[in-house]
Amino acid sequence: MRHEKYARGMTLVELMVVIAIVAILASIAFPAYSRFTTQANRTDATKTLQMAAQALERCYSQRFTYLACNVSGAVMNNGSTMQTPNEFYTITFAIPDKQDYTLTAVAIQAPQTGDIQCAQFVMSSTGQWTAQDSHGNPTTKNCWGSN
Repeated sequence: MRHEKYARGMTLVELMVVIAIVAILASIAFPAYSRFTTQANRTDATKTLQMAAQALERCYSQRFTYLACNVSGAVMNNGSTMQTPNEFYTITFAIPDKQDYTLTAVAIQAPQTGDIQCAQFVMSSTGQWTAQDSHGNPTTKNCWGSN
């Protein structure tokens, strides 16, 4: 076999250029991916709030009270809490009387604890859905919607 006289591999400069390009692409992609996962994980709270509200409404239609209702296998009363399925949020049940409830979801695990736009989700027996950022400002449209 004959080897070419000038056959060479990749130079250090070429390797550094490739590494720089990969680093630039990663610096763009990682923040976008982080935002996407944070937004996608919000459904852990909204879905669980809706399912808990449905369970409370079923209980109310049968017993005419929201107190001591079974939600996901546990009896919920005023001050009861439960974890969302993916354990990103804690749901707190405020049931001050037989006819009213307020469910509040607050982030307890990363990456959702860093979600300053949608720090808290609230759903009440009146059918009102709200959300707040980490400063207490309303962000309902962005948090409950698709944004």
